[in-house]
Amino acid sequence: MSSVRHASDQTDGRALSLGETCWRIEPSERAALLIDNKSYFATLKEVLQSARRSVYILGWAFDPRTRLAPDGAEGPDDPDEVGRVLIGLVHARPALDVRVLVWKSPFGVMGHQDVRGHRAKRAFARTGVQFREADDLPFGACHHQKLVVIDDQLAFCGGGDIVTNRWDSPAHRDIEPRRLLPNHARHPARHEVTMMIEGAASQALGDLFRERWSQAAGTLLSSPTPAPAQPIWPSAVTSHLSNVQVGISRTRPRRMGLPAIDEIRRLTLRCIASARQTIYLENQYFTCRAVAAALAARLAERDGPEVILLLSGRAPSLLDHLTMDYARNPLIRSLRAADAFGRLRAVSPRTAAGAPIVVHSKVTVIDDRIVRVGSANLNNRSGGFDTECDLVVESQAPKTSRAIGRFRDRLLAHYLGVSPDAVSRARGEGGLVGAIDALNVHGRLAPVALHAPSWWEGVVAPRNLGDPACVEESWRWRRQWRGEEPRRAGEGAGS
Repeated sequence: MSSVRHASDQTDGRALSLGETCWRIEPSERAALLIDNKSYFATLKEVLQSARRSVYILGWAFDPRTRLAPDGAEGPDDPDEVGRVLIGLVHARPALDVRVLVWKSPFGVMGHQDVRGHRAKRAFARTGVQFREADDLPFGACHHQKLVVIDDQLAFCGGGDIVTNRWDSPAHRDIEPRRLLPNHARHPARHEVTMMIEGAASQALGDLFRERWSQAAGTLLSSPTPAPAQPIWPSAVTSHLSNVQVGISRTRPRRMGLPAIDEIRRLTLRCIASARQTIYLENQYFTCRAVAAALAARLAERDGPEVILLLSGRAPSLLDHLTMDYARNPLIRSLRAADAFGRLRAVSPRTAAGAPIVVHSKVTVIDDRIVRVGSANLNNRSGGFDTECDLVVESQAPKTSRAIGRFRDRLLAHYLGVSPDAVSRARGEGGLVGAIDALNVHGRLAPVALHAPSWWEGVVAPRNLGDPACVEESWRWRRQWRGEEPRRAGEGAGS
């Protein structure tokens, strides 16, 4: 039986509220928090072999050449390439419904789309794998949700797409032959996090995929034919959470007569407001002024929570560096200015040899009560202009709270090069900030370095250049360039 509550059934002070901060709340018998894509891709490779009815893949980008279990060899036609795996499935099981839906970028995405069309479109032609690109958003907006759903029984949701430069292990080694691109070049160390769920919560993500596919294709995609459930939880993966309620939160821009959805923006602000001890945030971007203002207000409180903000030192692409990094600078300055009691650490991770690690994960951990993993960044776009999907577990039992705390400790430990137990012990003595300060003896977590204020920052930051908060703001260029006050992040984005 579905556990969806009605919007009127509000709970006291909880972050998850149907119709406001989430779309659905569904049970999951087990859930796993997979740190980095070595774990995610290997797990995906295993569970794909268990698919009997349907495989749905939803992403910002997709590359059929992505290797799910790379070994460092440079041979062609590797059998672990995801495209070959999916084609092999439909050949072995003709009744299996395999669909891949990605955003159709007008400019191509990272080389995965080119002048000849999307690589996956060519790779899957006449194979039985159904591939489609979605271009049903306002100009400039993108589909950014990242899901895989197997048989409506098991699902993955996280921050990373299935593309060729996403694989890395939690070791983030400086010399890693498995971080190999198809052209045999090496890509840098990269951090991702994915949540795996099962049961009714997975079926809800299947519903989300079917809605998206029907909108993109213009035809209704029905649910797969019910069949006796077969356990497909991978044998090698230990569940970190059990018998939990999973909230599903979304962003969707206003389009084609459909109202905007800003559940994620509301959820972020509510989570920050609800924190008692710690706010732990890993994210690719940090450019949303509303989020920065909420964090600054908590830092100004005498007994407010500690705030750990973990970001890439510098965006890996030039475009992101010129927009997102320069918009980030004044926000971090404002947080440091508000940190009257020394409870803020805004840091970026490095490898053992000091090379930067690209932080692409989107993780929130509030106290030991709330864990959230998904696709949404801490920028304006993710609050009202792109499509996003996050999974949220809000603890209702001591066992779940302990698991959430251990997950946060695992994350910090893998950056610091220590054990999770070492983080837990240090945290017990000096809080999360104290633990970072005590264990960061090799400088693996470096303070985020900021450029001096510049004329370009003055252009980018107040105008949300490349980072609009909603459809209306994306077209307000003339007013913005006259220097008038732009629409605030999230303003007018309510559903």
